[in-house]
Order: sequence, then structure tokens, then C-alpha cells
Amino acid sequence: MRLIIGLVLLAGVSAAGVQEPLTASSSREAEPDEYQFDWPIQRVAVIGAGPSGLVAYRELTEAGFDVRIFERDSVPGGNWHYTEEVPPDAPVPNTPTALADFVPSLPPAGVDLPYSEVFEDEDGEARRDHRGPKPIWESLTLNAPSPAQQFPQWHWPPGTKWELPQYQVRNYVRSYASYLNVNSNDDNPATAYNTRVERIEKRINGDGQEQGWRLWLKSLAPTGRHTHRATWWTEDFDAIAVAVGKFYAPSIPSIPGLDEWVRRFPGLIRHSRQYRRPEAYGNQTVLIVGASVSGSEISRDLNRHAGKIFQSFRPDTDRRWHYRLENYVRRIPKNTTLVGEIKQFLPIPEGSPIQAGLVELKNGTVLSGIDSVILATGFRYSFPFLPQYYDDATYVPHEGSAKTVSPFIPLDGSHLRDLYLDTFYIQDPTLAFIGMTEGTQFFVFSDYTTLAVAKVWSNTAKLPNSQTMRALHDKTVEERGGYGKRVMFLGPERSSAISRYLVGWLNEAAAKYGGKQIDGFPKDFGENMRYFAIALYGGPLQETIPEGDDTVLATLGLGGLSGADQGRSEYDPIYDDVW
Repeated sequence: MRLIIGLVLLAGVSAAGVQEPLTASSSREAEPDEYQFDWPIQRVAVIGAGPSGLVAYRELTEAGFDVRIFERDSVPGGNWHYTEEVPPDAPVPNTPTALADFVPSLPPAGVDLPYSEVFEDEDGEARRDHRGPKPIWESLTLNAPSPAQQFPQWHWPPGTKWELPQYQVRNYVRSYASYLNVNSNDDNPATAYNTRVERIEKRINGDGQEQGWRLWLKSLAPTGRHTHRATWWTEDFDAIAVAVGKFYAPSIPSIPGLDEWVRRFPGLIRHSRQYRRPEAYGNQTVLIVGASVSGSEISRDLNRHAGKIFQSFRPDTDRRWHYRLENYVRRIPKNTTLVGEIKQFLPIPEGSPIQAGLVELKNGTVLSGIDSVILATGFRYSFPFLPQYYDDATYVPHEGSAKTVSPFIPLDGSHLRDLYLDTFYIQDPTLAFIGMTEGTQFFVFSDYTTLAVAKVWSNTAKLPNSQTMRALHDKTVEERGGYGKRVMFLGPERSSAISRYLVGWLNEAAAKYGGKQIDGFPKDFGENMRYFAIALYGGPLQETIPEGDDTVLATLGLGGLSGADQGRSEYDPIYDDVW
């Protein structure tokens, strides 16, 4: 096995690419090689009050913007708000990606806004779907050390252990929100908790020109034991920072027969986002599909409770940069039965229990006596409030909104296109995405991307013109192996390269235009990550597939394919879990 240690630079990060505009004249007016915004940016919306959203709020307010932060949940924290509440069973086949997180709820046509109505919610489903239960379980611990999971301005107390349980991270993020005066109990008018963004549309001004964005919003407030008041309204902004995370929309592989099992046995076949505690699986035979981060960790959590665990996964043959599957297989307990890829879930006679079902593997093995199935098969990028930006979208805009847009979200939800520096929407950089890449630590990395957003929008750092952004982005995509799931993966080397570029670009801009400067990654950041990975995974995290089958999987008889079969699969291309 070999560990990639060479530096991989972001395409276009050289001085000849993006930094050239920063050494031009000191005028604030846009030059031919710089992007020029069509309207001034003053009022900004941040969607999401998780770690990345909180950092975005801090940077944008420090830059002098009028910022509103919208959070669908009742408290800040994003994923780090554990509750026993679970989302509903994921449909099979997959729900269309644009609706996979939630189905937008808009006010009745023709009503004056704001508009309110009170409704009964006897079983709590409306409230649950509004807030979105989080995809973490009670005993979850972070897979990165505490020094790498902290806000640069809000360090963990001295003596904090490196291994962090989820509840400690929850408390830490909420304390940071309080430090920023945007916790749910701070009564800050800049915050809107229990408020879901249902739609974002490009706004048309009185002259018929695009100018800013309109958000369609819905809040939910209890009025009684089983009643809620829903209120809809709109707000207009000059720019939008989307920081909603990427672990809400489940991805379910298209395995023959799975849909029938899900229909017949609701509650017994669940996605990993529904897993909460191992006691619910006491003495059961459990089939876990997938063995990446959550698949392997759930397997560990279940080990002392389940009677038997089968763990099924496909060969990892993708040679683009990503954290290899064998990293996580090392974490699976030795008494777990590792099996290969599933061919089909065979039909079960009517009236028979799930235990009578048979699962056939591609190698001909048949599994039987299964009590429960956990699908640790990953997530998709889903933005229900941006339906018009999905490929082949059929969309009717509200009056006063732009009728044509340029889509950048593929239907399979495997990645995002057209984001310069993985952040700025090239077609209109007043729309930015925070924390959407994989393989990086967002408590630290978001500090760089959000400062870039704040400086660009305040005209104290310059983007290249659209043509140059497009060319640099296309080069980046090519170097990352083309569009697809892995194009969003950074890993430590790319994260380090991008952060160094951002430090150089933003600090040079600060010297030229004034404003805040930023330091690079803490000196011990990489060393801390390496030591923690060795302790957690038994060795450094591997990021590429070596030639041949010299992997942990090969020793288990589950190694890669060869010849014409290399990299092929009958299932969805995002059939793995990056949580």
C-alpha cells in the first residue's frame, strides 16, 4: 500500500491565474479582468445555523453587511442537534433529488403575505418534517480530533479530550452561537429559528432587470398540544450564502427486489440516518449495506447487541482521490461477517415474515434469517428551495422573478457544478455555497471560504471575470477526474493547498484594499490529524487505489475487479457513505 504525500494544487491557484487582478491598479472599480457585480450588496441571507452558517454570519457581520440567518430547527448546531426523533423511511426507488430533503410548502395561490393558518399535527409529522431530524446516533463520536474541530476564535477548553462525543460538540456549537449572540434564546432580530426556506428566486426590479434574490419563508410555531401555526412571508436580499449541509437526502441503491421488501416491512429496512441506539437491534441478525464511515461505525455500535451482523459492500475501484474503503473496514469488529455486493433481494411469499427472505450476493452466496436491514449508502446534494437549478427542471416562477436560469445541479445529486473555488456560483457569484466539499474539516476550513465570500461581496477582494472563472473551474474539474461524486472531494493535501491560496489571495487583497487578514492552518493541524487517524484507523488514511489487489479487502476475498469490469457497477454511482 502507498500513501499519497505529494502536493496537489488547485487548478488556477498559481499567481498567473487568479491573483493577477490583485496586483493591478488600486482602484475599487472593476477592471476588464475582474468580475463586476450588477448591484451593490448590502443585505445578505445565510441559510443554516450549523457550524459553517455560524462562521458565515460572523464574517459577514464583521464586514458590515446586514445579515439574516435562517434555521429550520429550533436551535443552532445543524447536524449536531441529536434527538430520539427519526426521519421517515426513505422511499425506494429514490425520491427525485430536488425533493429528497423535504417537499417545499408554499402559501395558497393569491393570498396576501404574510399569511398564517393554524392546523392540527396529531402525530407530529409536520413538525418533524419542518425541522428535519439529524443523521446522527446517540453514541456517535467524531472521526477527527478536537484541535481540528474548533472555531479559530472559540477554542476548546484546555484539557479537552481529542475524541469528542456528539453531545459535547452540540454544546460547543451552541456556546459559539451564544458568543455571536445568535443562539435561539438570544432574541436577536437577525435570527429566524423554526423557519424553513421554501423557495429562492432571482428577483426582477422595476426596470425588468435582475437584482438580488427573494426568499419564500415558512415558520412553524406551536399553538397547543397538537396544533401549530404556519406563517409564510417573503424577504429580499442582495446575496445568499447557502450553508445547509449535505447529510439530509438519503441515497438508496437500485438493488432489485429492495423496493418490495421496503413496501412489505416498513420500519425494518432503514437508512443510516434513522439509526439512533443499538438496543433496538438486540439479538437480531442485521444486514448492513455499506461499510464507509457510518456503516463501519454503526457496525461497531451494534456489535455487542446484535446476534449476528452481515456487512455488505462493493469493491472500491475508483482511482480518483477519495478516502479508500479499506480505511473504514479496519474499524469493523472481527466477528462481523463481511460479504460482497448484493445481487438481489429475493421475493418473500405473502404472509411470511422478513426472516423468511433471502438475499442473494453477486458471488452466488445466499443470506437468510435477516431481522433488519440498515442502508449505510450515503447521501445526495438536495436543495428543495432551488428547484429551477436542477437539470431538466420544469419550473414556473412567481411573478416578479426571473423566468430563465442556468442549471448547475445534476439530477442524481452526486455533486455540484459551476462553483468557482467550490463556493461561488459562476453564473452569479451573489449565490455562494459554504461547506459543500468532502474530506475537510469545516470548523477550520469554513473560516477561509466565508472570509473570501465576505471580502468579495464587500468589494475588498476581486474575483476574475466570468470567462476566467469558468476556465479555471473547468481545469480544476479535469484535474479531479471529471464531474461526479469525487469532484467534491478535497482531502488534506487539496484542503491545505486551497487554504494556502486563500490566505495569499485574501491577505494580498487586505494589503491593497484594507480589511481583515487571516493566518494559515495551525502548525500542528496536519500532525494532529495524522496521529488521530493512526489511532482511530490503525494507520494513515489512504486516498488512492494502489495497482493490484494489495489491500485489506483483497485479503478478505473482496478485492477490486479487473480488466473490462474495472470501475463498473450496476448500482447508483453514489452508492457509498461519506458521513
